[in-house]
Amino acid sequence: MIILKSPEEIKRMSRACVIVAEALRALEGIVKPGISTKEIERFVEKMVLDRGAVPAFKGYRNYPASVCTSVNDQVVHGIPSSVALNEGDIVSIDLGVYLDGFYGDAAVTLPVGKVNPPAEKLIRVTKEALALGIERARPGNRVSDISHAIQRHVEANGFSVVRSFVGHGIGRSLHEEPQVPNFGEPGHGPRLREGMTLAIEPMVNAGSYEVSVLDDGWTAVTVDGSLSAHYEHTVAIMGNGPRILTKME
Repeated sequence: MIILKSPEEIKRMSRACVIVAEALRALEGIVKPGISTKEIERFVEKMVLDRGAVPAFKGYRNYPASVCTSVNDQVVHGIPSSVALNEGDIVSIDLGVYLDGFYGDAAVTLPVGKVNPPAEKLIRVTKEALALGIERARPGNRVSDISHAIQRHVEANGFSVVRSFVGHGIGRSLHEEPQVPNFGEPGHGPRLREGMTLAIEPMVNAGSYEVSVLDDGWTAVTVDGSLSAHYEHTVAIMGNGPRILTKME
């Protein structure tokens, strides 16, 4: 069942989303060669707790950390560790926050120091694909209109969209209906309505879209070892179009 939110509920939800946005934006200043993903987690967790919120991922289905940190060929759900990041790496950081009865969720992919042009392009195209998908999140459209806009841009640039993981509805639960794939023909799936809130999140691989999950039960990696990037925003569908609740000013 798709749960529509009232304007007041969206306002409350945006408070959690603002904390997500602030934390991810702050990471741009600390992600650099030599930092470990565990240090990234500690930085984010402190920010979230200091603002009176709760990290949404920690303990969710027994996930052991407050953020997901996925490095290079890791697609999503990477577990923070003491291993330091190196110059030229890319790291995708996914954060969920719970506050006042509602969740916010977003992700970014950041370069570690100077990265090579193919990695820069992968990050840029993934971010662009998210923006194009969000643009289709308007009343009267269908879920797959978002999906198709993402896939078309990604594949036009020579990359592939992950099919094993998808975006989702979000609100009082971290994951709600509907699922929001990043691939598919337009004109299919539930019709979008004012009051829907979606976590739209393209996961884009430089090579094949195929992924596998490591023995830790969480970390998804590209099967061919290619780089992967991930961007996400929590979006409310309003009468005049999409409103990005996790917008990073």
